[in-house]
Amino acid sequence: MSQPIRVLLAKVGLDGHDRGVRVVARTLRDAGMDVIYSGLHRTPEEVVSAAIQEDVDILGVSLLSGVQLTVFPKIFKLLAEKGVSDMIIVAGGVMPDEDVVELKNMGVHEVMLQDTPPDAIVKTLTRLVTERGPR
Repeated sequence: MSQPIRVLLAKVGLDGHDRGVRVVARTLRDAGMDVIYSGLHRTPEEVVSAAIQEDVDILGVSLLSGVQLTVFPKIFKLLAEKGVSDMIIVAGGVMPDEDVVELKNMGVHEVMLQDTPPDAIVKTLTRLVTERGPR
């Protein structure tokens, strides 16, 4: 039997709204994934450190505060400094379409917006891990 997909979900920055990320966490758990939720008001350093310590397949960062174009470059820099190249990075929340394009260009594997159905999130994360293959 293969290991369940391990996911760390994080809220980075001053955004204090976490209803959506909690729904996603429950959905992923119900689908058989191991899910860690870091809680609110995390820094990129805390999130990357936790993702590495927990040896997750996927780091999912939920944002509503408009800081995605500053947060993700920091996350990628920290991962590179720690030699992590096989972690799947996904974004979620509320953001403009042009930011979605820019995030994907910088290396975010997938962006799921506030209207993405829960089953589509499960399918997307499962597909990303399958495409990456075993670590």
